[in-house]
Amino acid sequence: MARQEANGHTRNKVNVFSRGLHIACAALLTVTVGLGLSAEAYAQFKTKAKYAILVDVDTNSVLFEKDADELMPPASMSKLMTLAMIFRALKDGRLSLDDEFTVSVNAWRTGGAPSGTSAMFAPLNTSVTLNDLLQGIIVQSGNDASIIVAEGMSGTEEEFSELMTKYARKIGLKKSTFRNSTGLPHPDHLMTARDLATLSIYLIKEFPDFYPMFKQREFKYRRHRFYNRNPLVFSGFADGLKTGFISASGYGITASATSRGQRLVAVVNGLKTKRERQSEARKLLEWGFRSFKQWKLFDANETVGEALVWGGEKRYVPLVGKGDVHILLPRTSNRRIRASIVYQGPLKPPIKKGDQVAILRVVTPQQTTNEVPLYAAEDIGSSGIVKRGLESLLHLAFGWIL
Repeated sequence: MARQEANGHTRNKVNVFSRGLHIACAALLTVTVGLGLSAEAYAQFKTKAKYAILVDVDTNSVLFEKDADELMPPASMSKLMTLAMIFRALKDGRLSLDDEFTVSVNAWRTGGAPSGTSAMFAPLNTSVTLNDLLQGIIVQSGNDASIIVAEGMSGTEEEFSELMTKYARKIGLKKSTFRNSTGLPHPDHLMTARDLATLSIYLIKEFPDFYPMFKQREFKYRRHRFYNRNPLVFSGFADGLKTGFISASGYGITASATSRGQRLVAVVNGLKTKRERQSEARKLLEWGFRSFKQWKLFDANETVGEALVWGGEKRYVPLVGKGDVHILLPRTSNRRIRASIVYQGPLKPPIKKGDQVAILRVVTPQQTTNEVPLYAAEDIGSSGIVKRGLESLLHLAFGWIL
């Protein structure tokens, strides 16, 4: 089964082992990387940030993390969730950029001029187009703009916040809870660095028509001229996403940048100054571009492994990637990786070709993690009642026997 590749990879196709109904199915996948670099060429990144994560967007590889699953006050970085709600409504046709929203007393007082917080200074009882409000949120981080949209979409900011949390779970944010649309202090308004990275990647991939708004450098509204609060946008290094600061969290930023066709997302939070926020985010992104290289493990339509099927026409379904299967590895020589196929199983038919049914999880010696979606390579229908009954008896008596 081992194959010697022309690019210097030695690999074994992954075999699958199954026990119980919630499974991690694992086997070794060996990769030898020959880049002519010494082990010293890779050095683990260190950051002043209290919380941090760096993710490659195309491969969903976690290249670095520090307390990335700890809940923290996200400050205005949580406006990315508010924007996700707006972008979804725009994409679905429920809103248009020409729609107008009224500035309520609550929005004006809580997030506008009287609040002393970041605001686009929309006058009380006036109407503002959604196009202007979006720029007010993205460029100026206007708290009034966020509340105006929340009230316009859901009636109250509280109702909107409940929908934010529900939508967050739907798109894969596992821990975040929202109590407002702004990120203003609230003890239960919390996110993790990992959730912020997941949300950022979702925005980049799901809303490519709106994502360019994040690199807009200035916004003129009435007699005001606002400049993007993301300093990495002005340097030309990054093209998004959002800064944040409240006393409880310190300074933070969620940023994305590209280099030679590779896109990374970095999240840092808990820093002492704006300067630290800018420098730590940039250093983390630069380290990621410098320290990792993409490698192909499997060709398009090549079987990566198999997953067990209960009550199906076939006992196993072959698994493939969507196109070539790539992972990111540190730029070091003679490194081995361990891979596992992970799914909740055994799978149950009907299974359609192209259904995502598993992931390939790859962990390097440096503890960077790659997770690649795996898809059914063929249709699997249900078997007859006699076969299903026999498999049930075997499972009850002995567990799954392969």
